[in-house]
Amino acid sequence: MNDKSSYHQHYKNQALRAPEQMDAFWMPFSANRQFKHQPRLLASAEGMYYQSTDGRQILDGTGGLWCCNAGHGRQRIIDAVQQQIATLDFAPTFQMGHPLPFVLAERLAAIAPDTLNHVFFTNSGSESVDTALKVALAYHRARGEGQRTRLIGREKGYHGVGFGGISVGGLPNNRKWYGNGLSGVDHLRHTLDIDRNAFNRGLPQHGLELAEDLERLVALHDASTIAAVIIEPIAGSAGVIIPPDGYLKRIREICDKYGILLIFDEVITGFGRVGKAFAAQRFHVTPDLITTAKGLSNGCVPMGAVFIADKVHEAFMSGPEHMIDLFHGYTYSGHPLACAAALATLDIYAEENLYEKAISLEQYWEDAIHQIKGLPNVIDIRNFGLIGAIELAPREGKPGTRAYDVFTKCFHEKDVLIRVTGDVIALSPPLILEKPHIDLLFSKIADAIRETA
Repeated sequence: MNDKSSYHQHYKNQALRAPEQMDAFWMPFSANRQFKHQPRLLASAEGMYYQSTDGRQILDGTGGLWCCNAGHGRQRIIDAVQQQIATLDFAPTFQMGHPLPFVLAERLAAIAPDTLNHVFFTNSGSESVDTALKVALAYHRARGEGQRTRLIGREKGYHGVGFGGISVGGLPNNRKWYGNGLSGVDHLRHTLDIDRNAFNRGLPQHGLELAEDLERLVALHDASTIAAVIIEPIAGSAGVIIPPDGYLKRIREICDKYGILLIFDEVITGFGRVGKAFAAQRFHVTPDLITTAKGLSNGCVPMGAVFIADKVHEAFMSGPEHMIDLFHGYTYSGHPLACAAALATLDIYAEENLYEKAISLEQYWEDAIHQIKGLPNVIDIRNFGLIGAIELAPREGKPGTRAYDVFTKCFHEKDVLIRVTGDVIALSPPLILEKPHIDLLFSKIADAIRETA
C-alpha cells in the first residue's frame, strides 16, 4: 500500500482486535492482563499529537517515552531513513565501516561537553549503560589498576534493564526477580526529600549533604577498589527526582579526589530536555562518560551512544595498533538507518533551536504545573527544564492505583497521554510544544485528578 491514509486505515483495522487475540505480544513493563481488558492503542502520530485507533487526537505529554523531542512525523527524518534504506540497508562495523557513524560521531562530539570527544554507538539506553560500565572497568585495567572493580549507583536510580544496569540501579522491582546481579555494587542514598523540599521550584535547596554519602562509601570500600559512580542528573523512572543545588558538583569533586570515574546517565535528559544538549552543560558539571539514547534519533530508529572523555579513550590506545582496542560491540552499532535518523534529528534540533526553546518555556511550564498544587491528594510537584512530576498520595493498601486511574482517565476521557510511575505523574512533552499545549495539558490533568479523588 503506497497511499499513506490507506496504510493508516489498514493498520488501525489490524489493531482493533479482541483481548483474546492479543496474547502473542508480551508487553514490556506492563500489566498485560489489565491492559488487554481495555487496550490503549495508538495508530498514527504527527506533531504534538497521537491518533488513537478509535480516531481521537491524543496530546502527547510524554514525548512518546521521553524520546520524541522533536515531535512526531517529522518529514526530514522520514526522508532521511527512506533514502538511506534504499542506498545502504546495513553495513558491518566490526573491522569494516561506512561513512555515517564517523560523520555522526563528529557531529555529536561538537555539541558534547568539552573533553568528551569520542562516541561509541549502541542500540538503546540499556546497552549504553552496560557499555559505559564495561569501559570504566576496562579503563582502570588498562591503567594497571585492575583492582578497581566496584561500581556505585544510587537508590531509586534507573539505568536500563541489562544485568549491569539493574545492578547499579536502585529500583527493587527491577532487580529482585533476577538473582544477585553484578557483585561488588553499592548505592548512594537517593535525594528525594518531600518533607523538606515539597513543591520546590527548580533545584531543591535541601539535600546537598547527601553527596557526602560517596565519602562514606569510599571509607567503607577504599577508593582503590572503586571504578565508577553512575547517576542520573535528573532521575526519571523513579518519579523525576531533581538534584539538590550543588549536589552534582560535589559528587564530581569527590570522584576527582579519589580517581573514580563519573558516569552521567542522560538517556532522558540528553538532547534538549533541560535546555542544553546535555544536563552536564546545564549544571556545569562534566562527567567522564555520558550515556544517551531516546532523543538521539527522536525515537524513530533504536539507537544509543556513549560519550567518552579523551583521557579514557587514550588509555585504550597504548597497545599494538593491530590489536582490538575494546572487546565490546553490537551487530547494529552505528546502523545506517539509525545514523540517518540521528543526523536528521540533530539538524532539526539545531535549525529550530529546540534546546533554547526548552529554556524559553521553562518558566511558563513551571508556573503551569505548580497551579496543580492544592488539588486533592497532590503531595508534591517537581520541575526542571521541560520535565515535570506531580506526586499523589497513595491509597491505603493500594499504592500506585490512584495515579494509574488518573492515567487511564487522561487517555480514555481527556485525550491526553501522561506517564505514571508508582503514584507519580511524569511529564516530558516534545520540545516543539507551545504555550496553548501547556495550558491544555495541565487543564486536562487537573480535571482528571479532581475526578479520581
